[in-house]
Amino acid sequence: MDYFRIRGGTPLQGNIRISGAKNAALPILAATLLTRDVSSLSNVPHLNDVTTMVELLGALGAEVSVDETTMLQVSAAALTNQRAPYELVKTMRASILVMGPLLARFGAAEVSFPGGCAIGSRPVDLHLKGFEAMGAEIDVRDGYIVATTRDGLVGCDFTFETVTVGGTENLLMAAVLADGRTILRNAAREPEITDLVCFLRGMGADIAGDGSSTLTINGVSELKASHYRVMPDRIEAGTFLVAAAATRGRITLEGANAEHLNVVVDKLRDAGVSVLVEEGRITADMRSGRPKAVDLITAPYPGFPTDMQAQFTALNVIAEGEGQITETIFENRLMQAREMSRMGADIEIDGRTVIIRGREQINGAPVMASDLRASASLVIAGLAAVGETDIDRIYHIDRGYERIEEKLQSVGANIVRKSR
Repeated sequence: MDYFRIRGGTPLQGNIRISGAKNAALPILAATLLTRDVSSLSNVPHLNDVTTMVELLGALGAEVSVDETTMLQVSAAALTNQRAPYELVKTMRASILVMGPLLARFGAAEVSFPGGCAIGSRPVDLHLKGFEAMGAEIDVRDGYIVATTRDGLVGCDFTFETVTVGGTENLLMAAVLADGRTILRNAAREPEITDLVCFLRGMGADIAGDGSSTLTINGVSELKASHYRVMPDRIEAGTFLVAAAATRGRITLEGANAEHLNVVVDKLRDAGVSVLVEEGRITADMRSGRPKAVDLITAPYPGFPTDMQAQFTALNVIAEGEGQITETIFENRLMQAREMSRMGADIEIDGRTVIIRGREQINGAPVMASDLRASASLVIAGLAAVGETDIDRIYHIDRGYERIEEKLQSVGANIVRKSR
């Protein structure tokens, strides 16, 4: 099994190009099932989760190919079945996103209950309530969610009980081919949803309200081919900005979109980081000294992203002062705190809040990743620590970061991938 070995204490310096966003690529890949035409996607990151989604599309009968420019092409003209198998779905929660497109186009879908990171309850009940409101009949058989319609999906006025990114994406994709108008209220507003809307519009979908909490979709009879470039990954960008701050270095990100990172940039500036935003570039500079501890509370977009709280936990560990980080989106998402304690961090967990009293120095230690973003935070802690850190179970990080060790090596990090 692979692990990272990091020798910390070196300020990171240089430029890093940001990859395409995993959380945008996955729903867009699912949306290619909505048309018989060939969809072409660029800037798709090479990640385990993307590979799983491609394998899932193949299992449904789609043909997926990559050309010499790394453009990914999907043809779903001759799907052979509407059953997403357990073997694939169990490894990635985003697999549930094929349900909306399959229901919309074929009137039937069978999807195994999804898996993914072990960071608490992320129920799919809101997805299913929405499908039922659009006329689908839902049953659970042998661990599979079985959805059918008698005469196709019908537009509806649906309000999400709580904000759900996946639920918004799934119902949005279902609604584009439904009969009539669908209004989704209390919808998620993440940039990745706007990216999905832009892709669907390119296919001929009639959607209004993206970027707001109310989406209005007028169903159309069919969708056509779309050629699309996936947005840059805002969480990858935020992770590298925090790494620059934690190591007291200077990193420039190429191809990043600062508009997606406003609240993260604000928190970095609160920590004393000099952040320069230019067209397509963001530079974080912490060479002036030690960062200051910050307080934050996670919230749905445009609030502070839950996918960045673990990284800021690592920053607070070596910062000056005391900071509190509260996780409101998922339970069980503070597990990285216990691992950082092994490195000498002064951390206390109180319910969904972690209280960190920053230390001038932490020390390398063997640690274990528990989920995708926790693994990234342990990499940051290892880079900032004195001595050697081994991080086990890095298959988590391979789900969401493209060649992270190579990118970090390019800016001076002493990090290598090893196998036991």
